[in-house]
Amino acid sequence: MKSLIVYSSKHHGNTKRLVEYLAERQEIDLVDAETAEDMEYGMYDLIGFASGIDFGKFYPSVIELAEQLPAGKKVYTLYTCAKDQQKYGLQVKEIALMCGCRWLGKYGCKGWNTYGPWKLIGGINKNHPSAEELAKAEQFYLHILQEAKI
Repeated sequence: MKSLIVYSSKHHGNTKRLVEYLAERQEIDLVDAETAEDMEYGMYDLIGFASGIDFGKFYPSVIELAEQLPAGKKVYTLYTCAKDQQKYGLQVKEIALMCGCRWLGKYGCKGWNTYGPWKLIGGINKNHPSAEELAKAEQFYLHILQEAKI
């Protein structure tokens, strides 16, 4: 099964660290949404979209590429954030379902954040994603990989 993660990681590289960890351990191609204009999803069966959270949403570059999904793909999301909320990642879920894709789930974890007032105190969630969070991300991926084969 051919796998791809389309991601955007700004500020501290939290999301990039997460997707690179997965790509080093699993057979996953990575595409940086900030430099990609159009996507050719044809050769991929399993497609992840990963982003930091910006005012409660994925970065626009990731959303724009998610909107190019062809029907029949298996889709999931990954994200890093200051404080997790259940709504994160669901924007891509809605797009995937509207495109006729199968939704497999989402995984999110903390990321170092120095935005706004957090900068005054040196930020929050320093040293995140942690080794434990990265390992949980891999377990999530292995789980959805099995789901995708069904």
